[in-house]
Amino acid sequence: MTRLNTFAAILFLSLLCCEAININAQTPGRAQMEQEMISLRERLKEIEKQFIPPDPEDRAAYSSFLQQPGTGIIRLLPREKFDGFLAMRGGGAYYSFSRLTNEYGHGSDIGLEQGGLSVGFAGADFGILTVLGDVALDEVKLELPAVEYLSAFNTPLKLSDARVQQQQVSAGYTINEVAYKNRFPARLDNTYVLRSVNYETSDVLVAFRVVRRDADGSFIIVWKMLKKFSVPHLERSNAVAAAGS
Repeated sequence: MTRLNTFAAILFLSLLCCEAININAQTPGRAQMEQEMISLRERLKEIEKQFIPPDPEDRAAYSSFLQQPGTGIIRLLPREKFDGFLAMRGGGAYYSFSRLTNEYGHGSDIGLEQGGLSVGFAGADFGILTVLGDVALDEVKLELPAVEYLSAFNTPLKLSDARVQQQQVSAGYTINEVAYKNRFPARLDNTYVLRSVNYETSDVLVAFRVVRRDADGSFIIVWKMLKKFSVPHLERSNAVAAAGS
C-alpha cells in the first residue's frame, strides 16, 4: 500500500471515529430534548383543559338551564386559528354531542371555521342544519315545523343515497319556506337545529344557541338534545366503499 493510500485510509478511519463520537455526543442531548418536548406537550394538554371549555361565568349564567337532562354548554374555537396550534386534534373547533368532546374524530357533529358553522365531515357522514333565529332553546320543540322535518327525516342506509343527501345539503334546499344546509354563519343570539348523521357512530337531533363571542374569535354555545336515533349502519358493500373513499 502506498503512503498516499495509507494516509487516505487513516484519514477515512479518523473521520469515522469522529462521526461516531459526534453521534454518541449528540444522543444524550437529543434524548433530553425529546423528553422535554413530551413534557411540554403534556403540559399543553393540561392547559388546554382549562383553555377550551367555557368560562365559569358562562356556566353560571346558564346554571338553571344546564340542570335539565340532555343539555350542555361548549366553546368552539376558530379552526383557522387554533388547528395545529393546540395539541388537541382539530384545535377545539369541533364538538360531538354524542361523545361530548371537542376533539375531532369520527362522530364530530359541528365545526367552526371562518365564522361559519358547518356539519358533516368524513366519509358518507352528513348533517342538516337550519336557523330558527332569536328563539329561546326552551321553546324549541319537536312539533315546530322546521324541527318536525328533521325529526321525521329517514336516514339513508345506501351509500349512493347518502352521497345524494350530501350533495343536497351542500347546495342547500328549502322545505315549507325553511332553509336547510350544511353551513350557516355563526351569529349571536341565534338558535340552530341540527340533524347529524355519523354512520356506525350516532344519529342525533340537537338544538343549540350562540350566546357569546370571545376576543379570540371563539363562540360559546348552549345546547340541548332533542332526540337520539338508532345508530345508522350502511349496507355492508356500501360501507366498504365508504371506508375507502
